[in-house]
Amino acid sequence: MRSHYCGLVTEALLGQTVSLCGWVNRRRDHGGVIFIDLRDREGYVQVVCDPDRADMFATAEGVRNEFCVQIKGLVRARPEGTVNEALKSGKIEVLCHELIVLNPSVTPPFQLDDDNLSETTRLTHRVLDLRRPYMQNNLMLRYRVAMETRKFLDANGFIDIETPMLTKSTPEGARDYLVPSRVNEGMFFALPQSPQLFKQLLMVSGFDRYYQITKCFRDEDLRADRQPEFTQIDIETSFMGEQDIRDMFQGMISNIFKTVLATDLGEFPVMTYADAMHRFGSDKPDLRVNLEFTELTDVMADVDFKVFSAPATTAGGRVVALRVPGGSEMSRGEIDGYTEFVKIYGAKGLAWIKVNDVSKGREGLQSPIVKNIHDAAIAKILER
Repeated sequence: MRSHYCGLVTEALLGQTVSLCGWVNRRRDHGGVIFIDLRDREGYVQVVCDPDRADMFATAEGVRNEFCVQIKGLVRARPEGTVNEALKSGKIEVLCHELIVLNPSVTPPFQLDDDNLSETTRLTHRVLDLRRPYMQNNLMLRYRVAMETRKFLDANGFIDIETPMLTKSTPEGARDYLVPSRVNEGMFFALPQSPQLFKQLLMVSGFDRYYQITKCFRDEDLRADRQPEFTQIDIETSFMGEQDIRDMFQGMISNIFKTVLATDLGEFPVMTYADAMHRFGSDKPDLRVNLEFTELTDVMADVDFKVFSAPATTAGGRVVALRVPGGSEMSRGEIDGYTEFVKIYGAKGLAWIKVNDVSKGREGLQSPIVKNIHDAAIAKILER
């Protein structure tokens, strides 16, 4: 029924007859000649329908966007000046000999190239949404990532083992989804939050390298990185040290990015927990955000303000500051908002200094605390 995908018809097929199946992305009537941009998962190809074949041309006149059609025709070079370098098939077109409408379509509720669709519209018409190249590319990317993951793990001796979906509830980090048992009244299965118990059983059983690309379920509120149903690459291994594990899975991630996205990640930067907490106050700092602590313990040791001098002179105490680029543009309302925000984490308040003009020293500062800090300390703060 189909000899080639639309997006894979290139000049290598010049002079050959091909059979294509796909969806009409756009139909253009140029006064006697009809052009159809035919789309499938691999891309687009331009189809030319001329009136020399009356039956075919009559069918082409009735074709509209999103009709599902089959086309048979001759691959020929595009006329000079009409080449589209943006398409893999942009140097050729298909002269249509036969056109069959496999399934007509009502007028679509939106254009597939519309980038300003609401989520409600997309989900209401999910079939059409998944026809959009953006969504198709996303699903193809997911597929290629999964394939490269399997290839890498297979090559390194990992065994893909499926674990049960209907299981006993186990203590995890969220609530379980429960499935009532038909044959055991009043009892329930739990959907797995992770295959943790099963993969530990596999380790003890001698399957020292296990992996699975598996569904997991957690009954918890939606967040940016939390959904009730998700897929994870689940891996467990025995007889490997920490560095061995890190080296192997850095290799896996690097290989996926290089193979799928042609991106070389290079060596991963390594930071100890102590270093991360000392420099950023977080065990998962976002290094794209330049907000590293500035050490002020020595500067604050002799100020009159005990909120700073007490921790600066206490064993194990520390005083640090965050330099916020562009912070002088913040309004007082924004600063008050941050003050309330830090209270969520147990802070009693937020000490801040807005630098309006660094050249003026103390006079160029706006803050409720500078009156408690001597000139030498202020000079050191501005210097750092």
